[in-house]
Amino acid sequence: MFSITPVSTSHITAIKHQIDTKTKPLGALGKLEDLAQQLVQILGPHQTEINQPTQLVFAGDHGIAEFGVSIADSEVTGQMVANFCAGGAAINVFCRQANMNLVVIDCGTTNEQPNHSRLVKQRLGEATEPFNLSPAMYEQDAVLGIKLGAKIAQQYLDQGSNLIGIGEMGIANTTSAAAMMMALTALDLEYCVGRGTGVDDDSLARKKQIIETAMLLHSDILTSPLAILAALGGYEIAQMVGAMLATAQAKQIILVDGFITSTAALLAMRMYPAARGYMVFSHCSKELGHHLLLKELQGEPLLNLDLRLGEGSGCPLALPLIQSALAFYHQMASFEQAKVTEVN
Repeated sequence: MFSITPVSTSHITAIKHQIDTKTKPLGALGKLEDLAQQLVQILGPHQTEINQPTQLVFAGDHGIAEFGVSIADSEVTGQMVANFCAGGAAINVFCRQANMNLVVIDCGTTNEQPNHSRLVKQRLGEATEPFNLSPAMYEQDAVLGIKLGAKIAQQYLDQGSNLIGIGEMGIANTTSAAAMMMALTALDLEYCVGRGTGVDDDSLARKKQIIETAMLLHSDILTSPLAILAALGGYEIAQMVGAMLATAQAKQIILVDGFITSTAALLAMRMYPAARGYMVFSHCSKELGHHLLLKELQGEPLLNLDLRLGEGSGCPLALPLIQSALAFYHQMASFEQAKVTEVN
């Protein structure tokens, strides 16, 4: 479905040399130096700026929400989509602050919203099936979701964006993500299941029981990333996977948000390992399993702010760091250019 070339390492020695000979002590810009190296490897040595950064927020509802695994009901997904369109959510504020284009994709919500200039409708249904009773979706729906996610990302890549932020909105999708994390990593349930947006002890216990039931129910079919996505995933998660893979195929930057988005990133990486090189991880969230998920992805988050909101909120917050890393690489003088004695 995709043809993804690994990130080039052909200029890595020259890139490291350029970073090391800037007017600073060796390694003095810390993780920004590692970030600059990755960005230049992805974009090439002549791309000096982030162009038209675009934040995609994929929304979808989950059948398991009816089992009380979240602090909110499914209707809140649609209400938040309306809030995104109206410009009143945190992601709107952060994207405005970062001058980042925001696009909301309805992948399948129970309350379909009216047409809006910020809203793209790529609905696969109203909600997935409860995955503790049956597969969340058919495999063909998961494949279609991947294709649709790729299509919307490609639209903005074709318009000149070289960075696509990926985020989500979907009541109960932390339960789905935790189940997929468990299936993908073989980590124990206790390490994968957290409180999401803040459920109480009873709801947390229900989440764990539902996931345990689902793992037993689907044990014979959890044999591939696509099968795991179909059995346990969400419409919005399928489309996030597609958007990431299309961005990697285009050799541009994938900016990953939190726990659910990182689960989609792990699915994408398991399908196409070369996609991992194009991923930048905006933050580590407060959700229990996120740090272990990032470890599985070998991802170093740019921020650690105890966020647990979703919406792609970490992406516009991290964008200035990405811009700064690229700017220092291309604009900061070397010791030779500045006629400064090297201090390394």
